[in-house]
Amino acid sequence: MELKDRVTSIKGVGEKTAGLMEKLGIRTVEDLLRSYPRDYDRYEPPVSISQIGVPGVWGVLATVAARPEVRAASRVKVVTARLRDGSGTLKAVWFNMPYLANSLKPGGIYIFRGRVVRERGGLVMEHPAVLGRAEYEKLLHTRQPVYGLTAGLTNKMMTKAVAQALESLPVQKDYLPEWIRKKEELAEYNYAVRAIHFPRDEEELLFARKRLVFDEFFLFILSLRLLRGAGERKENGFVIKSWDGAEALERGLPYRLTGAQKETLAQIRKDMAGPSLMSRLIQGDVGSGKTIVAVLALTAAAESGYQGALMAPTEVLARQHFQSVKGLLEKAGLPYRVELLTGSMTAAQKREACRRIASHEADIIIGTHALIQEKVVYHSLGLVITDEQHRFGVRQRENFSKKGGDPHILVMSATPIPRTLAIILYGDLDISVMDQLPARRLPIKNCVVGPEFRENAYRFLTKEVQAGHQAYVICPMVEAGEVMEGENVADYTEKLRAALPPSIRVAGLHGRMSPAEKEEQMARFAAGETDILVSTTVVEVGVDVPNATVMMIENAERFGLAQLHQLRGRVGRGSAQSYCIFVNGSGEQEKNKRLEILNHSNDGFYIASEDLKLRGPGDIFGIRQSGLMEFAIGDVFTDAGILKAASEDAQAVLEKDPELVLEEDRVLRSKIERELSRRADSALAL
Repeated sequence: MELKDRVTSIKGVGEKTAGLMEKLGIRTVEDLLRSYPRDYDRYEPPVSISQIGVPGVWGVLATVAARPEVRAASRVKVVTARLRDGSGTLKAVWFNMPYLANSLKPGGIYIFRGRVVRERGGLVMEHPAVLGRAEYEKLLHTRQPVYGLTAGLTNKMMTKAVAQALESLPVQKDYLPEWIRKKEELAEYNYAVRAIHFPRDEEELLFARKRLVFDEFFLFILSLRLLRGAGERKENGFVIKSWDGAEALERGLPYRLTGAQKETLAQIRKDMAGPSLMSRLIQGDVGSGKTIVAVLALTAAAESGYQGALMAPTEVLARQHFQSVKGLLEKAGLPYRVELLTGSMTAAQKREACRRIASHEADIIIGTHALIQEKVVYHSLGLVITDEQHRFGVRQRENFSKKGGDPHILVMSATPIPRTLAIILYGDLDISVMDQLPARRLPIKNCVVGPEFRENAYRFLTKEVQAGHQAYVICPMVEAGEVMEGENVADYTEKLRAALPPSIRVAGLHGRMSPAEKEEQMARFAAGETDILVSTTVVEVGVDVPNATVMMIENAERFGLAQLHQLRGRVGRGSAQSYCIFVNGSGEQEKNKRLEILNHSNDGFYIASEDLKLRGPGDIFGIRQSGLMEFAIGDVFTDAGILKAASEDAQAVLEKDPELVLEEDRVLRSKIERELSRRADSALAL
């Protein structure tokens, strides 16, 4: 077996399981080993029912007091059992496991282990594992991996597959130069990859994690610098000097640009008229007005006789940009044609769009990943803009730029990260920071509350909808022992429908839906056909709905602060006052301290800075940031020190061996080529 082999080469992994794993981006043995646990289950001795503190995962040795009951709730079958020991009783519930009603015999004694929450009727253990005493004894004091899953794929299946892969895989030659391992005090690769999945203790876990985090950053930075060439500046073949049309468009706007927008535009104008091609990152907080800056740059490119392309992360957002740009150009009386190209268009529509792009009938092209497909040929692509850079791989950006024979590159990101880290992560780009919000926007009003506030929140949602507005309710990614993400959203959607007046239209959106289903739900919400959208974090960069005024985030303590800020940025986009309700479901005051930062500030850069101060090296699970550069284990906030060390070491390697052709660097070169290929494949599969 080799790392590049398909997962079906692992004993016990058939085509059906491989198909489920592919939904998580796992195609090869290497992909599986890179799917690191998102947490670890620590098996402690069971406690008596009276000793349970909530919330948390607990194990109890208890008797099944009576025959379990089965009832249907929405699309889920719920099994309920009453557990008893000498100190008290406890209710246990399972979802979609009706067979337990027959296998759990009254009077039977088992160890039940699961998350305990407090409900009106008392304590409830949700979806507990049921183990015999001998079985539990084997797990006592161990750390068992908990993986991200999809419907049909269990944690047991993933654990077994990883263990089998590690057992069958031959020892890998370490691709990291020995001098770097010694300098940074890093574990050997084979040891690290085994220990991250099955650590013996906390010390071994942290030692393994440090090595794998370093690898991610080091390989990413090295790949970036090899692709772009260290400090290389290409000659400007698309000189753009005339901005008359863009200025006319700006004069017709119903608002004035902020100072930060004007400064960024001045930098873009200087770049595009200069001797070298522009490669610039606009790092702007949510709602800072990056899109209009992009539209003005696209207009200037069209005015100079070139084509401009804007790639968005979702079809709904691409369509919104298309309608917005088209409307702005028509209002300004500018003759430039805007073209839309997305994956869901029919073959005939795509063919016609590609014909207009190739003949230069289309001046400004807006779309999704469809813009970089092989069949798309541009006539004279002078400017490429990617929205939400961290959603696109480095290789994708490179492929996109090749479509036009080295056009200007403009990247927009709403992820606020400290400038020192941004310089490392976007080493090939100049950076513009837009840290002002338009004056017309009212600051979002925030509140941090406990679960007991939920009924008041529902009344507030009703009031806002009846006033003609819309709202989001965000459910978290679920943890071990809970119902799956899709069922969680579906369940909550039904619960909300029951709690609110029947006239309020509630819809659900989750990761188990197909891309087409997600797009349809977001489009319906954007069109005002849905009043409240219950969703997981897939809405983070999905759609712009100025009419949405409330963002309610359940179990907000499970998210990173930067991600919560991104989610909050979905509201406050219109002229009406907007609100964000953070529900701390943990009941822990320590978690409340983190959330209070969001309660008192709407400044993403300040929040990112405070988040960095609050989090230590041991804080490695549970509050990871979302999406940023799509690192599997590294976190640019928590692991800022490792990121800086990886950057310095990557630079030292390239100074000594710029093409990685020396004998000592050949294994590293092979690893990077495999990494680039993997990133390109996974990006195009989105």
